[in-house]
Amino acid sequence: MKNAVRRTGGFRKAVTVKPLHVAAVLMFAASHAALAQQDAGAGSPAPASGEQVLPAVKVSSQSARDDTGQHLERDVSSGALGSRSQLDTPYSTTVVTGQELMDRQANKLGDVFAQDASVSDNSNPYNAWASYVTVRGMQLDWQNGFKIDGQPFNAYGITLPYEQLESVELLKGLSGFMYGFGSPGGVVNYVTRKPPVSGTPIRSVDVGYRSTAIWSEHLDLGGRVGPDNMFGYRFNATHEEGKTYNDGNVRRDAFSLAADARLTRDLTATFGALYQERHASGITTALSTALYDGTSLPGRISGGSSNLITPDQHLNTNLQLYTGGLHYNLNQDWTVSATYSFSKSTRDRNESTFYLLDPSGDYSDTRFQGKEGHMLSAWQVMAEGNVRTGPLQHQLVFGGAYQKQTNDYGANSFYGPIGVGNIHEPNTNRYDSSGFYTYRDSDITQKALFASDTIQLTQRWSVLGGVRYTNYEQHGYTVSGATASTYSQNGVLTPSVAVMFRLAPTTTLYASYVESLEPGRVVNEAYANGGELLKPLRSKQYEVGVKSDHDRWSATAALFRIERGAQYANSANVYVQDGESIFQGIEAGTDVRLGNNWTVGGDLMWIATHYEKGSTNDGNRVAGAPGFVAAAHVYYAVPYVPGLKIGADAKFTGNTPVRPSGDLNAPGYMLVNLGATYSTRIAGHGVSVRAAIDNLTNRRYWEYQYADYITPGEPRTLSLNARFDF
Repeated sequence: MKNAVRRTGGFRKAVTVKPLHVAAVLMFAASHAALAQQDAGAGSPAPASGEQVLPAVKVSSQSARDDTGQHLERDVSSGALGSRSQLDTPYSTTVVTGQELMDRQANKLGDVFAQDASVSDNSNPYNAWASYVTVRGMQLDWQNGFKIDGQPFNAYGITLPYEQLESVELLKGLSGFMYGFGSPGGVVNYVTRKPPVSGTPIRSVDVGYRSTAIWSEHLDLGGRVGPDNMFGYRFNATHEEGKTYNDGNVRRDAFSLAADARLTRDLTATFGALYQERHASGITTALSTALYDGTSLPGRISGGSSNLITPDQHLNTNLQLYTGGLHYNLNQDWTVSATYSFSKSTRDRNESTFYLLDPSGDYSDTRFQGKEGHMLSAWQVMAEGNVRTGPLQHQLVFGGAYQKQTNDYGANSFYGPIGVGNIHEPNTNRYDSSGFYTYRDSDITQKALFASDTIQLTQRWSVLGGVRYTNYEQHGYTVSGATASTYSQNGVLTPSVAVMFRLAPTTTLYASYVESLEPGRVVNEAYANGGELLKPLRSKQYEVGVKSDHDRWSATAALFRIERGAQYANSANVYVQDGESIFQGIEAGTDVRLGNNWTVGGDLMWIATHYEKGSTNDGNRVAGAPGFVAAAHVYYAVPYVPGLKIGADAKFTGNTPVRPSGDLNAPGYMLVNLGATYSTRIAGHGVSVRAAIDNLTNRRYWEYQYADYITPGEPRTLSLNARFDF
């Protein structure tokens, strides 16, 4: 892995007046609308004291609501909290549905969250940075920040088969209580397609095209068989191959299977498997500013330029995930479950890093070639239920988890300079060898117990308390297998507390606090202390927010502050832990249906960041955190052509510090995308045709990729897809 202003007081002083005004207005508007709706709902008098208020029954077209909007009624996986709707979760979350993934023709993780202002894109679909995004100014943890169906896997270099997903969920901020050790950026959970609930079969095939000459074919089969539809299955297969926009090549084969067996009325067994083999050659080179002596970046180049690739560079990845589980309903109030997962990911990587030297674009070309791999085994048992103690209703979750992660790195990897060049000219440097192998570099074991209680105090007020107790052990090894370093700590507590107030069945106000620990990383060989094992870092998060969901509109807003241990490369190119990084700001979004044909929405994030309590960068903005991001979208269902929907979205990302030293920024930029979907029936079969144009204006821009690293943004691309249900 390649690895503002000084704080003057407490939380109130750290956040400026304007964001607080915005939050207050949004919360007041949501509260006012919710109370007005409640008062006008049926013209009934207020319930007498002691009467139970039942949730309002809403009758609406689920299909119409489910393909747009914020999906606040949808369940989102929250690890040790179990599954709750976004409306009932006292943390900021985002859900992107499978329908939206298809309409956007997502090709990398940044595409998935293109309409979420809290997420900044640092990813590239054709190199090892495929899963890199920044959430609230913090990069997600590629070792602990990604799940598939709630199960852990290592995401470095992995582009998921988005066409095989039911949805993608994002839990923003700290996740220590919910999932254990992990960086405070958040957790992405990829939800694979599941067997149908009823016996109605699923049969579809689609063919896709992407610039400049990539073709794909995808098959989706699902159904139920056996007595009383006892057994369910869902099988997906994808093949993709062709020439990328920068004259590279890609070939991908992916398969996934989800199955369940209703063994009894209350006992269900589940099984899942995902396998993907992906080869990309001529991959885009990473650009480092570690040696750069300029105060502004070189002239922008297109991400479609072949100057940043050579035919010998490649990234070959393999991902395997296998899961199994048992779910048993003890009664109408209690459910117990046990799950197991095993994942394995490997990389064969030949990749250059261009160390930029001056504003004219000169660089020193340093090549890495070697193999890497990771394995994760995870067990979890959990019980969820409801009990009453006197006047109080409790929603209880408790359980235990075990996880072991092993990391294999190249024993004979090559890393060194192979030449020089200029980003505005073709690269003629070459290096390609063979015979690379790996050794066990490190392993991490986590054993945890967790419990939470959500207590319904009154008809409107509830409180949540949860804690995770973890025994953590981390080892580093030499090539010969000897133990080089050890870090262990027992009894690590990561608590979470929250207070929630229901203004109405459709509106929730909340305040929450959560802590988290992230594993100490093994320093990359690019730094002077390469191979050193760093200690885990503790983070804290404070958040106040509102969520409101209605038939024709929804809105969310959150005010947050995150305190995280800082780590970066100092002037001697030593990667150190020094002081703290502070992140505080506001995020807000809304989605509105206007009439029968229009849907509009917007999202924004304002964030102030700085380093403090350190020896080097105090007062500087935190690298990778843009000060302001805004996104907007509009969709129009054409009434004269039933089944035709067209749309556009735009996202502005403000200037982003590239280095912790604060002397170099990636300028702000705005991207505009267009899309259209046409659905109809031919001879009784569903037919859908989709088109999407990303970066409509072919904007050239520098994209922050990682601390000290940048990459040119992707050029204008065209995606087409035709699907047939049979």
